[in-house]
Amino acid sequence: MSPSIGLHMPNGFAAADRQGAARVAKLAESLGYESLWTADHVVLPSPRVDGSPLEPDAPLLDAVVSLAFLAAHTERILLATGIIVLPQRDPLVLAKQLASVDVLSGGRLIFGVGAGYLEPELRALGVPMPDRGSRVEEHLAAIRSLWQDDKPAFDGRHVSFKDVDAHPRPLQRPVPVVIGGHTPAAHRRAAALADGWYGWMLGLRGTAAQLESLRAVSTRPLHISVTPARRLDAATVQAYADLGVDRLIVATPPGLSLAELETFVQQNAPAEFLT
Repeated sequence: MSPSIGLHMPNGFAAADRQGAARVAKLAESLGYESLWTADHVVLPSPRVDGSPLEPDAPLLDAVVSLAFLAAHTERILLATGIIVLPQRDPLVLAKQLASVDVLSGGRLIFGVGAGYLEPELRALGVPMPDRGSRVEEHLAAIRSLWQDDKPAFDGRHVSFKDVDAHPRPLQRPVPVVIGGHTPAAHRRAAALADGWYGWMLGLRGTAAQLESLRAVSTRPLHISVTPARRLDAATVQAYADLGVDRLIVATPPGLSLAELETFVQQNAPAEFLT
């Protein structure tokens, strides 16, 4: 079975304004893309450091605010955080924001999360690097309690609450959760806590290695999403599918004009590769 095709970063560069975001979202939906995945960096290191994906002045709209805007300009395409750096977000505020996106989109949210890796960003937001993994687990549990429990409550090291509630709940029961990351810890979290796993900028050999590690710790099938580290063609799409990839999320190149970005979206449309 062929993988579905998603589009990454409809909230950056030429899509980081009202006109660009709306045009890219509508175009992607009309071309049959399965999902839109918003990138998340609240702040970026300035000056740029090794490992930072973008220059500090790169235009990037907030991931969750963007999903609400994209929901208003589309009808069918799924809307995903891809991926949100969960340790640096207040889980109760984020639960309310994402539940609102799911309601306003008619139940199209995918909750993609990760631990983060940019130390200057995490430090600026008050998150010690050694704590980020445990915060992912606690924040996710807290969010799920607010979304699913009759009497939401959580008592952990990083977050604690009781005697509160938040409505409306998400339309989806449950909201699909995807955990991203290439480390053994990320694989364990995906296997234990999520519906799917997301690998970023992976070639075929890298994907095979990641999936071998993931399957070694998982006792159940996970929905596998990968942003490929190569240009797609029909043979490449099939090769990823043969490895067990369910969704390919095409990364939009930084710095394109809006016209160039629209051309890129058209060139990577699902109909170009899927039969």
